[in-house]
Amino acid sequence: MTNPPRANSDPPQFTSSTKTVRAVIKGRVQGVFYRNWTVENATQLGLKGWVRNRRDGSVEALFSGDSDKVQEMEQRCRRGPPDAIVTGFQMFPCDDDPGTGFQRKPTV
Repeated sequence: MTNPPRANSDPPQFTSSTKTVRAVIKGRVQGVFYRNWTVENATQLGLKGWVRNRRDGSVEALFSGDSDKVQEMEQRCRRGPPDAIVTGFQMFPCDDDPGTGFQRKPTV
């Protein structure tokens, strides 16, 4: 006896809860380990993307992954590492390719 053909019941390979955002963090965020701290935290949360300093003294980052994890990263970035003083935080929806893993990029 053969089984009837089975409909593809596998879940889709993407999830609607995936979120990609670009963040700009202002304040005392350069020279205080902010980028390395961001790489550590984003990697811990399983996010993809990057972080870099900007010549205007801010830090810019791209975070992509599970919506809840991106939201958690937003909360962490608003506090930053111990020596940082975050005075401004902006986040924008983004459709840039986050790449694989999370990396530190050169200053722009």
